[in-house]
Amino acid sequence: MNAYLDAMRKYATFSGRATRSQFWIFTLIFFIAICIAAVLDVSLGTTVSGGGIISTIVSLVHLLPAISVYVRRLHDTDRSGWWYWFNLVPIVGPIVMLVFLCTRSTAGANRFGPAA
Repeated sequence: MNAYLDAMRKYATFSGRATRSQFWIFTLIFFIAICIAAVLDVSLGTTVSGGGIISTIVSLVHLLPAISVYVRRLHDTDRSGWWYWFNLVPIVGPIVMLVFLCTRSTAGANRFGPAA
């Protein structure tokens, strides 16, 4: 839970590093929150075309923290945050990014700061 709260506290911090566990725990809790919000949308009848109101709010609250923890995870592997945009390349981009996000952290300090 501390990894999730840390990412939410650093919601607009694009410098520094985030470990694999910090990134994946944040992603897991975000996924669970979206699932709960979707169930609430369906049960309360707050769905509109394309999605639900509660799900949209949860997504918007997590948008900036998700991007920032993603960029800090790339920094932890000694890659620039600009690699984030490689996700836009169809098929290949998300696969390459998944590999980057799953790789080990750079041991010790790198150009983006000390190990997290």
